[in-house]
Amino acid sequence: MTPKVEIYTWRTCPFCIRAKALLKRKGVDFTEYAIDGDRAARDRMTDRANGGHTLPQIFINDQHIGGCDEIHALEAQGQLDPLLAK
Repeated sequence: MTPKVEIYTWRTCPFCIRAKALLKRKGVDFTEYAIDGDRAARDRMTDRANGGHTLPQIFINDQHIGGCDEIHALEAQGQLDPLLAK
């Protein structure tokens, strides 16, 4: 089964670029929501992320992962691949 990966970003955000680079290195297809300047989209993201308002915000199979630091921590702990395999 292909994982459903979604990431909310700003196009020039270095943390967003870094998180997307990790996903690309792993060969993961993802849906990007570039929400630059879109207050309504940011509000939807914040609601979905249980109050998380920093970028990026990442979801795998509708599970909120967090941001750049969290996805890299999962990778370092060997826990990202199992999430992507579900």
